[in-house]
Amino acid sequence: MRTMLRNAMGAEVASEGPPRSGGERSEPERREGRSDAAVASPDPEVPAKARRRRFTAAEKLRILREADRCTGHGELGALLRREGLYSSHLSQWRQQRTRGELKALAPRKRGPGPKISPEQKRIAELEHKVKRLEHELEVSRTIIDVQKKVAALLGNTIESPESGSNN
Repeated sequence: MRTMLRNAMGAEVASEGPPRSGGERSEPERREGRSDAAVASPDPEVPAKARRRRFTAAEKLRILREADRCTGHGELGALLRREGLYSSHLSQWRQQRTRGELKALAPRKRGPGPKISPEQKRIAELEHKVKRLEHELEVSRTIIDVQKKVAALLGNTIESPESGSNN
């Protein structure tokens, strides 16, 4: 059912549906020629959620090589604009290159690591045990030394087994 209403400006406007009383709220009036789909659909050129760009080690090295070749006035700025980078990216990547971090990011073969033989595993366990026992021995020697010093301060002498009881 189409009815004629007056808007705030006093012009008559056609309205669909039952007539409304003066106190009811309604949706804002739509202009002709606009559909709901045109209002609700996002721009296809803009992504729904912004993503941070990630550069592989190979891309970083390629851009650094190009930047190192830039010698003329404005060439480096043109490179940065073309790649969509900031100068801070280059300085960070140069530091990574000097520390060798970019080589460490090179692709490696997938799969499990090298097999460790049972003998190598046993050797590693024994070396770990020796280190632990040496540490415990050092702690024990320190405790004994402290006990000797406390006994000397109190006037008691403790003979060490190394000196022996042979007089």
